[in-house]
Amino acid sequence: MCGRQGKPLAPCGCVADIDDITITTCAERPELISRVYEIRENWPAFMLHDAVGNALFNRVAEDFPDYCVVATEGDRVIARGRSAPFNASLPGREELPAQGWDRVMVWAFSDLHRNRPTTTASALDITIDTDYLGRGLSHRMLMALRDAVGQQGIRSLLAPVRPTAKHLQPSLPMTDYIGQQQDDGLPTDPWLRVHIKAGAVIEKVAPASMTISGSLAEWRRWTGLPFDRDGDVVVPGALVPVHCDTAHDHAVYVEPNVWVRHGLTPASNHA
Repeated sequence: MCGRQGKPLAPCGCVADIDDITITTCAERPELISRVYEIRENWPAFMLHDAVGNALFNRVAEDFPDYCVVATEGDRVIARGRSAPFNASLPGREELPAQGWDRVMVWAFSDLHRNRPTTTASALDITIDTDYLGRGLSHRMLMALRDAVGQQGIRSLLAPVRPTAKHLQPSLPMTDYIGQQQDDGLPTDPWLRVHIKAGAVIEKVAPASMTISGSLAEWRRWTGLPFDRDGDVVVPGALVPVHCDTAHDHAVYVEPNVWVRHGLTPASNHA
């Protein structure tokens, strides 16, 4: 998930210079579902090679339009927020999964295909067009996503948060990273701070939220790095080092995220 803090929020939760931005659910504007990928993004190249994500992620807005939001300014799509519902009461789902982002997507589509009732939802991404970063839009998108999920009668929105500044400390364990706080007691990480200010609580670390593997040639292409030595490789944009195994010609990135939980009031009105 991606987001930045910018100018101070007005009491309504809006930012004065982006009042012309409209945020709706994808269900309300289905003609925009195919356009949510028009956003200019700045994800590291290797992040586009998660196998579960490549199989399922681009179907989320189409299959769960009531749980996804889109922001426009005029005719331009400038931000998206996607979440997916699933049944958290099934055996084996009593605890938040260590496999975070990957696992909840599998659960959501499995439940959809089996027509199971849903009990909760997980946010999957909030992505802001690079031209609109730093203007407070991430807060508005998060609140809009909360509202969309609440409108479906769900009382809890989970999120396997990808802390936006963790890549600056790749060798620091995630448990230590999330313990870093500012003087106000809020997390130092900008995106975790947005969630906490919106009312979320940190639940636990998802140590294997995403897994990206590939040959050494693929990793060289994705990163421009040599990948010619065994062991951990620090990759720009990665939250933890990538493990390189030259004897077996592969490298694996196992990304930790942070589970947070938003308590929801159905039919709330924050966006």
